[in-house]
Amino acid sequence: MNFRDPQTAKKISGHIKKIAPNDYEIKFMHVCGTHEQVVSQYGLRSLLPENVEIIAGPGCPVCVVPSQEIDEAIYLAREGKILTTFGDMSRVPGTDLSLHDCRSEGHDIRIVYSPEDATQLARENPDKEIVFFAIGFETTAAIVAAEILRNPPKNFSIICAHKTIPAAMHLLIGSGELQIDGFILPGHVSTIIGAIPFEIFPRAFRMPVVIAGFEPVDVLMSIALLLEQIRDKTPKVDNEYSRVVNYEGNIKAQKMINEVFEIATVNWRGIGRVAEGGYILRNKFEKYDARKKFNVKIEKSRDIHPGCSCHLIMVGKLTPDKCKLFGNECTPNHPYGPCMVSHEGTCNIWLKFGGKLRFT
Repeated sequence: MNFRDPQTAKKISGHIKKIAPNDYEIKFMHVCGTHEQVVSQYGLRSLLPENVEIIAGPGCPVCVVPSQEIDEAIYLAREGKILTTFGDMSRVPGTDLSLHDCRSEGHDIRIVYSPEDATQLARENPDKEIVFFAIGFETTAAIVAAEILRNPPKNFSIICAHKTIPAAMHLLIGSGELQIDGFILPGHVSTIIGAIPFEIFPRAFRMPVVIAGFEPVDVLMSIALLLEQIRDKTPKVDNEYSRVVNYEGNIKAQKMINEVFEIATVNWRGIGRVAEGGYILRNKFEKYDARKKFNVKIEKSRDIHPGCSCHLIMVGKLTPDKCKLFGNECTPNHPYGPCMVSHEGTCNIWLKFGGKLRFT
């Protein structure tokens, strides 16, 4: 099947318009930066009825990293450690500066493509301390867990900043400040955790949810499935991305994550404390915990700088074009807030593609 076929997309769009209720507004939220990129790049919003809205949630993995964790990484770099991280993370602002700014001061901060690159760097530099800034959702938590289980060298450690998607969804539903009629679930995360962790939403909240892939037809199909659940009053977990995601998920990856990490209440940037919202290293692996190993303590940090609206954009209360800094003081070359940095950040995507372009 051609998942970018315009005729197929328009056919699904016609079905959406036929089954969508016409007497009230519908809001579906996705929690994946790649989904926002697909929606904006291909102008999918223009194919929907005016009363069906797709809003972007906290699905950008670098955007939700709080300043305190960035400040911890900067502290370690300034203490002479070799700090390794993914490319998108380097420009996300901390309280006063980013890792990119810290590197400009002359500190050793290196971009890597995987935690395996960082452990290899540790083997090649046995007289240096190598710290990997471990960010991301369940998808990247799995590869970090796998690396920890390979018994990396003693001069390797991590700042664990992994977050869990279902917990953030719980918080958004429970806040009561935002109308959400259904969730488009992230395909990448679902390849790891499967459908089971999402069953609580239709069961406890009567909330329709659909696991979706990353092509235009995938996203449109997921919207159609959500609307069918609403029409039939049968909330459930639908799996549109069945060519990749199975119901149980990746059992081996789950076992590795559970062996290395435990669930904890953690901070999310723009959201605050999220119960069971992230991972911390289990005690038996604390020798790889950079915070404990080097006694890192950051007394004060600031997530949102004056004038920035990222905290509202990340929870779907505001679209980027409503922020007064968007495209002016805040651009990808000079990001003021985290949503403008990553290619998965909503502001970055809207500046590049626009939020409501025509379908192409």
